Amino acid sequence: MHALGPGPELEAEWMAAGLRPPDRSAIRHYRLERVRTQLRDAGCDAALLYDPLNIRYATDTTNMSIWTMHNAVRYVFVATDGPVVLFEFSKGEFLDTHSEAVDEIRPGLSYIYFYAGDRATEIAGLWAAEIADLLVEHGRGERRLAIDRIDLVGMQALEACGVSLVDAGALMEEARVVKSSEEIAAMRCAVHACEAAVDDMRAAFEPGVTEMALWSVLQAGNLARYGEWIETRLLASGPRTNPWYQEASSRPVQAGELMGFDTDMICAYGACVDISRTWLCGDGRPTPAQHEVWSLAAEQIQRNIELHQPGTLVSEIVERSWYPSLDDYNCYTVLSHGVGLCDEYPSVFTRERWGRKGYDAELQPGTVMCVEAFVGPKHGGEGVKLEEQILVTDTGNEMLSTYPLDLV
Repeated sequence: MHALGPGPELEAEWMAAGLRPPDRSAIRHYRLERVRTQLRDAGCDAALLYDPLNIRYATDTTNMSIWTMHNAVRYVFVATDGPVVLFEFSKGEFLDTHSEAVDEIRPGLSYIYFYAGDRATEIAGLWAAEIADLLVEHGRGERRLAIDRIDLVGMQALEACGVSLVDAGALMEEARVVKSSEEIAAMRCAVHACEAAVDDMRAAFEPGVTEMALWSVLQAGNLARYGEWIETRLLASGPRTNPWYQEASSRPVQAGELMGFDTDMICAYGACVDISRTWLCGDGRPTPAQHEVWSLAAEQIQRNIELHQPGTLVSEIVERSWYPSLDDYNCYTVLSHGVGLCDEYPSVFTRERWGRKGYDAELQPGTVMCVEAFVGPKHGGEGVKLEEQILVTDTGNEMLSTYPLDLV
């Protein structure tokens, strides 16, 4: 899949739109060095990564990403000053030969109960011994290993081999937050593909269509344009739009109702495109109540986008952000969040949630953020979900998403 790429027809479509396919080799080198910089700063000998998104970031390889998210059968050892050793699942070594970021491919050894049964502790010992040997051969002598996911039996096995463990989750989030110019080129193509799929759904949006039928059109469009998977099924209509987070159902959308959706799609080149729109069903005009709630959501988006500037602290965005009164309206979980291979660091919470959940960070050029709004009256009635994807630049910010926010 990665070696063949999106194909000449889709690449021609992007070229006609003024876009270009990214240099994937440059992306691989940039990402691997970002990971190693984090490891050096943390004093680690290596990282051991299981999360398919972290493996994708470090190596630009995949193998059944959704399945391996919940089955720990595939992992990569990234030495801080040595080789990248990818442990592949079920004789799938041939899947990774396209990536020059990978120095060696070995068969993976899984100790999860699904594969190891009552021999899990024994097999975990064999697994840990192999990892410890790599640390001795290619490490700095500290046996300090950053790991993103590990079960108790695996942790005990590594510690028995004298390995000191560090949380790789924070290191990988920090590595992934600043995108290179080639990553942004990939994301621009992904956004274009996503919005073409949204347009497919718009053409199918008429009274009587079910929420699931609409959702299937969007996902078919994504897959046909080199997309990979969906993160959620967030699409709701009429009374199901408020509060937010209803997933697509068998409900037919009626004329005069609102329908909102959140793409949450892993699109071309593995780039996440996370935008939201709300539309009015049919040929009528929105009611005053519908227009009012949409106007509030649109104002929130537009005003808060301007706050996302290079060098700005998350705490400053929180303090200066605008959103309707939470006494009167339901709101979304965050005001904005980072995005790359999926939703990423940082997350920006409302003032009301800051004390319990909030943390500070500085927006850096090359960070991509999704600015969100959900507005739904607490006394009842329909709600509106809107979201834009923006790039923080050296001089301000740039809209990556271009699809109109309009209800009709």
